[in-house]
Amino acid sequence: MKHLVFVYGSLRQGQSNHHYLNGCQLLGRFDTPAEYALFDLDAYPAMIFGKKSVAGEVYMINDEVLESLDRLEGVPVEYRREQIETIFGLAWVYLYQLDLTANKEILSGDWCKRNRDSN
Repeated sequence: MKHLVFVYGSLRQGQSNHHYLNGCQLLGRFDTPAEYALFDLDAYPAMIFGKKSVAGEVYMINDEVLESLDRLEGVPVEYRREQIETIFGLAWVYLYQLDLTANKEILSGDWCKRNRDSN
């Protein structure tokens, strides 16, 4: 079965975990509505509900890749998988479930530009 997934951090092009999406079709870039927030956890980000837009990419993936992403994201403990509406259709997204009190918000909403954020 085919699925869409919205990735916003280490799975994006040029990032450390992008190899999980080797052979998957990139449908394009997508910025969420201003209903989320993005936090820096050092090696990867955390997306939660909030009031900002988050930048990312949407990929077409299969069941096997979805299962590997669930393992990578620590579903159902660290992240949970939900669907959001994108310009490409409904896509899975990984939302963080643990405490973010000690973490810094990425104000731009773009993981790839986090080092340029002045927050």
